[in-house]
Amino acid sequence: MTKQRLNLGIIGAGMIGKVHAENLAFHIPTANVLMIADINEQAAHETAERCRIPKAVKDYQEIITHPDIDAVVICSSSNTHAQIIGEAAEAGKHIFCEKPIDYSLERIDRALALVEKHGVKLQVGFNRRFDPSFARVHQAVISGEIGEPHLLHIVSRDPEPPTPEYVKTSGGIFMDMTIHDFDMARYLIGKEVVEIYAAGGVRIDPEIGKAGDLDTILLLLKFEDGTLGTIDNSEKAVYGYDQRVEVFGSKGAIAIQNNYPNSAIISTEECIRRDKPLYFFIERYQESYIRELSSFIDAVLNDKPTPVSGLDGRVPVVMALAARKSYDENRPVKLLEIE
Repeated sequence: MTKQRLNLGIIGAGMIGKVHAENLAFHIPTANVLMIADINEQAAHETAERCRIPKAVKDYQEIITHPDIDAVVICSSSNTHAQIIGEAAEAGKHIFCEKPIDYSLERIDRALALVEKHGVKLQVGFNRRFDPSFARVHQAVISGEIGEPHLLHIVSRDPEPPTPEYVKTSGGIFMDMTIHDFDMARYLIGKEVVEIYAAGGVRIDPEIGKAGDLDTILLLLKFEDGTLGTIDNSEKAVYGYDQRVEVFGSKGAIAIQNNYPNSAIISTEECIRRDKPLYFFIERYQESYIRELSSFIDAVLNDKPTPVSGLDGRVPVVMALAARKSYDENRPVKLLEIE
């Protein structure tokens, strides 16, 4: 493309759709959003008004068929992603899609085949890759700065659990929450995971268990090069959003801590304390959301590969399915068993 700005349509005006709409409207000058769609038409109109988007509609097909829209940003419910990817690809639209692509590998593969067939670009929304702190860990590992990696520890805990109603349609903790950590594991180490062992329980809300899910999990990962990793997830950290990583290697280690709203530390006779971490993902990863969409737009406008491919979107789903199988069967599961 020789355009200076990319014409986009946003499908979905829920929480993440609003985040992307605001970033595209106010922080990414190469973006030109022409339309937003949501089955909740009021939500679409409210977002359009706030973000100066010319048109809001209920039916996303108006975006798919619009001749002036070059690319779609899919922020609808997860169970619609694969279908919309396929439809957008057949219409010749480039695609940015939130995670996961789908819960089914068969549906994912059909969608990715259509993307390849029609020659459009696809980027999956694993925004943490674009966070400067995580990117620095990746750089330290890939460059050999800390030597050969031996151990990876990922801590990811939310400040509040989802509602049981949300859990019923989310795909479960492995597919909805841990999937970001699965992607981080691959990205940070630069190698593939070959085996997963998962332990978990319901420690926060019994209603989550009644909905068939877990709220507290611990996973052991084995990578193809022998690196070992752990992922520690909880859906309720009373002190805020807990996002920490450490990689220990043969020549040293690198670790990142939580982000805070300020750097003040209060020292008194009784204690030394500081304010809680940034509350949730919108606050913690604000910069990364801008960077990931900027990268997608740059890839389309300048005909570059997208930095998070369809395959990058597929593998964490395989990992999530392996983790659930491991928990259900109380044994380590090799990813080859899922393929």
